[in-house]
Amino acid sequence: MRWMLLLCLAVSCAATADLDYHLKPRQIAEHTWLLEGSTANFAKDNGGNIVNTGFIVTEAGVVVIDTGPSKRYGEALRAAIATVTDKPVVEVLLTHHHPDHVLGNQAFAGVPISALPGTAELLQQQGDAMAENLYRMVGDWMRGTEVVLPNRSVEPGVRTVGGHRLRLLGLHGHTGADLAILDERTGVLFAGDLVFYERALTTPNTPGLEVWRADIATLQALPWKTIVPGHGPLATDSKPFVQMDDYLSWLDRLMRDGAAQGSDMAEMIRSPIPERFAAISLSRYELIRSVSHLYPRYERERMQRVDDQRP
Repeated sequence: MRWMLLLCLAVSCAATADLDYHLKPRQIAEHTWLLEGSTANFAKDNGGNIVNTGFIVTEAGVVVIDTGPSKRYGEALRAAIATVTDKPVVEVLLTHHHPDHVLGNQAFAGVPISALPGTAELLQQQGDAMAENLYRMVGDWMRGTEVVLPNRSVEPGVRTVGGHRLRLLGLHGHTGADLAILDERTGVLFAGDLVFYERALTTPNTPGLEVWRADIATLQALPWKTIVPGHGPLATDSKPFVQMDDYLSWLDRLMRDGAAQGSDMAEMIRSPIPERFAAISLSRYELIRSVSHLYPRYERERMQRVDDQRP
């Protein structure tokens, strides 16, 4: 019996050891580090590490941008920060409420966790369901993870933290409550999921693709030097904005044309993907999801009320 218990313990320890995110901060500007996730989908072999998180080391302490997909990730993020600086974390800024960006909050107990009011509201409404879905998708990586809501509200504007002027932008295109952060000292723009680059965008909470396109124009007009997308590689040119605007325009036009022609959802999900988007990670997968999220809206817009017979 004893040998069986020892064997079970060894297997358990080995399994736990395998659940290591191996986070390695990469310096991308003065005082600024990036932890870059993959552009794959959630899976048990990546633990949900498909997101870009980052941190800025200021004179007053460390500002963290997003906390990742699990308690385990948040703990790994704190450990990664400690390899760079011994300064305390003084604030977490959440770009939006989606689980891959916020379920590491538990690891930042005692730290102000700041978000737009709309982000806090959406996380309160949807957080438990999203966490349960991630448990199903990535398994043991999520062990012990619970939803922790923001404890501080932020408003758009400019705020100085330890010598870094942070311009906080409250935008709407991805979820209806999207925070982008421009560090005016370095020109690094943390765009959150308003920008996907070389990875197809997700649409479950968007208020409309035209709103999203307007946000892209707003971000592009800022005095940025480096763009950190929510998903995908960072860039020092405008290619992420160009790709996003092009993709959003194509997706909007595709569904408007489909609704005008009376195409059903099954036809829409089989739509050809332009060659310029075919190499983008998860392009077909996300097209199927976007059609399921958005196409009914386009169909409703085309329907004429039976009591409205105006020519």
